[in-house]
Amino acid sequence: MSVFDIFKNLDEQRAPAPAGAVGFIICGLGNPGTQYENTRHNMGFMAIDTLAEELGTSIKKLKFKSLTADVNINGVHCLLMKPTTFMNNSGEAVTEALNFYKLPPEKLLVISDDISLDVGRIRIRKKGSDGGHNGLKSIIYLTGSDTFARMKLGVGAKPSPEYDLASWVLSMFPKEQGELLTETFKKASEAAKLIASGKTDEAMNKYNS
Repeated sequence: MSVFDIFKNLDEQRAPAPAGAVGFIICGLGNPGTQYENTRHNMGFMAIDTLAEELGTSIKKLKFKSLTADVNINGVHCLLMKPTTFMNNSGEAVTEALNFYKLPPEKLLVISDDISLDVGRIRIRKKGSDGGHNGLKSIIYLTGSDTFARMKLGVGAKPSPEYDLASWVLSMFPKEQGELLTETFKKASEAAKLIASGKTDEAMNKYNS
């Protein structure tokens, strides 16, 4: 196989370049900085990184107070976002992007962690409350709406009621859960593609656990 053929095959594996205006936003929540990498609170970041990798890109363009990437998902021009505002101010980044592209909240998917779900579980909803999650709370407050899709990825409950919540969500997963997390991110990626394609019900039926 020639070098030309190798690059041709790589190009065929990548999704087509996005065309037209952004029609959907997928935002993974987390905290920026190496000290927060691979922590429970950064499940959204890790999930959206997996999605970007599958689509043959990386999320590195700085825009809307976020690291972003433009991708094509089944013909829909989507913006992938990882806010750099820190979790509690995620709404600043999301609102800026929605306003710029003149998109309603219904054209948004937010991926976040959830301590009420066991590791490996996924819960997708079309709308709802913040459930005590500060990132979702910020987005709901600043957009003035809770009618955006959200995908919650389980990180497990605190070891005991007395355990500090901040310490728990900022802790890392044990190595033995690595394989389960990898499988979870793959499922989350497939679910995100369905939601961006207007198939939220199908995503819920297939991946809610």
